[in-house]
Amino acid sequence: MSSEIKRCSWVNLNNPKYILYHDNEWSKFRVDDKYLFEMLILESFQAGLSWECVLNKRDNFREAYDDFDIDKIMNYDEKKQEELYNNKGIVRNRLKIKASIKNSIIFNDIVLEYGSFYNYLKTFCGDKIIYENDKTTSDISDRLSKDLYKRGMRFVGSVIIYSYLQAVGIINSHDDCCVFK
Repeated sequence: MSSEIKRCSWVNLNNPKYILYHDNEWSKFRVDDKYLFEMLILESFQAGLSWECVLNKRDNFREAYDDFDIDKIMNYDEKKQEELYNNKGIVRNRLKIKASIKNSIIFNDIVLEYGSFYNYLKTFCGDKIIYENDKTTSDISDRLSKDLYKRGMRFVGSVIIYSYLQAVGIINSHDDCCVFK
């Protein structure tokens, strides 16, 4: 984890979790539904916050959200929602917690409709990796955000969706000088 390695300029070199995330996960192409679901939920919690803040709480999120087991999350009741709201280890925003449950149901509906969430994503971005590193939104994130919102998802604005597409490697946004590009 040497700081002499050329990484993207946004990486906080004082945060080992951030370095590991950047080096081993960010913008690495992933299509499995469990991962795509986890990242969508985490990205939705990022709204108004930094990714580093959410990343630092990721292990707590995994524990609180039953390791992102979608079948469990879709059935969270008021008691579980209150438990989440009182969990100091995660982002405790009632609207985001409620949205995470509703979004899980819609995510599952999309998987049933398309066979996988990645198949759904391909209808917006094709079956290719997009290389660009100078944007925070795009036509793809605009259209995908609009469709998810129309389906009932919340906290899925174009900037969040663009970040999501970067996180799961559909958009590879490593800086030109980054050795992980």
